Amino acid sequence: MTDIAALLIDMDGTIVDSEPYWIASEHALVAEFGGTWGAEDAHSVVGFDLLDAAVELRDRGGVDLEPPVIVDRLLDSVIAKCAEELPWRPGARELLIEARDAGVPCVLVTMSWRRLADAVLAEAPQGVFVGSVTGDEVANGKPAPDPYLAAAELIGVDPADCVAIEDSPTGVASALAAGCRTVAVPHVVDIEPRAGLMVLSTLAGAKLADFA
Repeated sequence: MTDIAALLIDMDGTIVDSEPYWIASEHALVAEFGGTWGAEDAHSVVGFDLLDAAVELRDRGGVDLEPPVIVDRLLDSVIAKCAEELPWRPGARELLIEARDAGVPCVLVTMSWRRLADAVLAEAPQGVFVGSVTGDEVANGKPAPDPYLAAAELIGVDPADCVAIEDSPTGVASALAAGCRTVAVPHVVDIEPRAGLMVLSTLAGAKLADFA
């Protein structure tokens, strides 16, 4: 038995190693317009709402397109790369399967838009996710609490009874603001320890009991 009402889990960088795909796609798009986009620029938008990241690509990277068009260009590129290979983060599939088998519902909470989320969900182990919240379906993206509040509401549970799992400072801020018990598994960007936050180096070997 567990006191966890649900696992609310980020996607990019947390359960699938897609952040390098996003970064490569950003670099390619900026280069197309003759701009520059360094590692610091790329890391600064990890976990952002995609439209917010697109504004940075336009303003800092010189991509002369409207933000929704930038998002669509990035999504096309990342979806194509995921179709070639979808790399799961260590321990992610195993944790999802354990939660499913224990009757703990899992909801995907991602700032990626629906068409990319659905592509990943289609490759997930059968029955591990009972729902999902995507960046194009919330009024305010991470770091606002809206995505995690929406995920908890989707399955009728109190956010305070949920465990959120994130890989970015932006996502951690969103989950904590929603009142979730929050686990950080840093990947591309470091996450500083703070009150109310459990920090793990990997999900490999992680069990539900570790979060309870």
